[in-house]
This record gives sequence, C-alpha cells and structure tokens, in this order.
Amino acid sequence: MSVTLKLATSLDGRIATASGQSKWITGERSREAVHRLRSEHDAVLVGAETALADDPELTVRLPGYAGPQPARVVLDSRQRLPPQSRLVATARQIPTYVVATTAPQPGLTDLGVRVLQVPAVGEDRPELRAVLDVLAGEGLSKLFVEGGGQVAASFLRCGLVDALEWFRAPIVIGGEGRPAIGALAIAGLADAPHFRRTEVRELGDDLWERYERI
Repeated sequence: MSVTLKLATSLDGRIATASGQSKWITGERSREAVHRLRSEHDAVLVGAETALADDPELTVRLPGYAGPQPARVVLDSRQRLPPQSRLVATARQIPTYVVATTAPQPGLTDLGVRVLQVPAVGEDRPELRAVLDVLAGEGLSKLFVEGGGQVAASFLRCGLVDALEWFRAPIVIGGEGRPAIGALAIAGLADAPHFRRTEVRELGDDLWERYERI
C-alpha cells in the first residue's frame, strides 16, 4: 500500500479561514493537477468532518477524461455520512467506502455504500494500519489522502505517508485559520517526519511542491 497526502494551503499552511471558508485557496491550474493525481490512484480518502462540511464528490473531473474513477473512502467511525450526500447518492455508480468502528448500518449499505469495520483507537478513531489492511483487501493499493487536518496528522503521526503533493497559494491567512496538519505531539526535531523535495513547479500563481519520505 502506498499513501500520498495532498495539501492545498496558504503560504502559512492554512486550509481555511477561522470561519471555515476554503473555496478556493489555490487556483484553477492547481485544482486541475489534483484531478490528474486522483486519476492515478485507486482511492481518494477524506475524514468524516471534511465529508460533512464540504459534501465533496471526490471524482476526476477533467475535460475529455474517460478513464476509471477512483473509489471514495471516508473515515467515519460513527457512520454519520447522510444519505443525501453526494458520496452516498453516487455510491452505486462509483465504489464508495465508509470505514467505521461500529457495525455496518443499513442506512448506508442499502444505498450501495460498503462499510468496513476496523478496531478503534484513542477517541474512537479508526486504527489506520487496520484501515490500510482492509482497503488493500478490497484491491485498493494506491491511496490519495485529501483531508482534513486531523486525518493528515494521523497518517503522518503513524509514519504512513510515502509522498506529499503540496499546492501552496500566495496568500497568508494567519494563526486563527485552520491548519493543514493537526497536532503531531512531537517532542524534538529528530522525531518529526522527514521528507525530501523532489520537484517544484509553478502553476499560475501557485507552487506545486512534491516530496517523498526519507
């Protein structure tokens, strides 16, 4: 299983203002690059908070694109994803998974969502190594993690991120904005996740920075 973490942030690493406004921090060319990256992965993963707040489709939307759509995965311990959400509404057309710490609920499974139950850790969060194991069992070996900040921090904290795709817009939001990466509880610099930058591109006004884990 390979895991790529995507971040789309301000210069100071924020993904939204304090009120939650996030559309659009990065520009059109960055968003197009994200869609191309989605097309190169087996599944796109977000946390429940992102799915509830943004009601995303998590599909590849490119002019003329006729390839397969990646599966959509939501880390949703208590299966809060509403039936009227875009992900659930299209679950019969595009493989859609909810990874929960509770038994599958018919309110989702009857609509075509695959609910995968894994052990819980901490504050009833899915154990991430178990998450990767069950997704690999579904034939999903290339995972594209898109948010939010707590999910990004959890994958980094567990040492599971193999590559970073960081899209950085030339704006500054400030400390009250929402961070792209939540708390990592790092005591010293030696304990921090380390990455090697492999490429930097300009995409309009944005920068696309690519990193691999050392």
